[in-house]
Amino acid sequence: MKAVIGLTGGIGSGKSTVAALFAGRGATVVDTDEISRSLSAAGGMAMPEIGQAFGPGVIAPDGSLDRAAMRRLAFADEAARARLEAILHPLIRAEAGRAIASARGDYVLLAVPLLFESRGQLQQVARALVVDCPEELQVARTMARSGLSEPEVRAIMAAQWPRWRRLQCADDVVANAGGVEALVPQVEALDLRYRALPR
Repeated sequence: MKAVIGLTGGIGSGKSTVAALFAGRGATVVDTDEISRSLSAAGGMAMPEIGQAFGPGVIAPDGSLDRAAMRRLAFADEAARARLEAILHPLIRAEAGRAIASARGDYVLLAVPLLFESRGQLQQVARALVVDCPEELQVARTMARSGLSEPEVRAIMAAQWPRWRRLQCADDVVANAGGVEALVPQVEALDLRYRALPR
């Protein structure tokens, strides 16, 4: 079994950019966001149960999850968010487990946005790596990327752990307040450390 590193960070912190740099150095990236998207795509494994739990209002015309409708519901109603997580999280963990078991890279980078909050995959990882940046930068990046309004982005951030708490639980931190050129030496140093971890 290869060493598994948990990659996490708040929305807009730059997890995907950091993951791509590790992948370029030979790590296998298992991205739970991508798994979640495939489970909630048209014909996805989670869609029958999501439709049953929430009704047609969260289903897009093509049969996939209407993400905007689900986001509005989940962030307005904590019970709805918990119900959605109860459907998705076990399926995501199972798919991620299969991907880890078949990984061909030097080690596995398991990208989990809510690694600390949901705790379901924390016991799988040898080290927890947090991608960190100032909150104002998180907001600006997310608005530019997704078209969400500032209140929508801040509602998502409010459902995640605050920055200080994530940093408190991190084994390793990548600071991402600058450009990619500032990330490269940090990733290179961590890559060497992760290659030396026992399997």
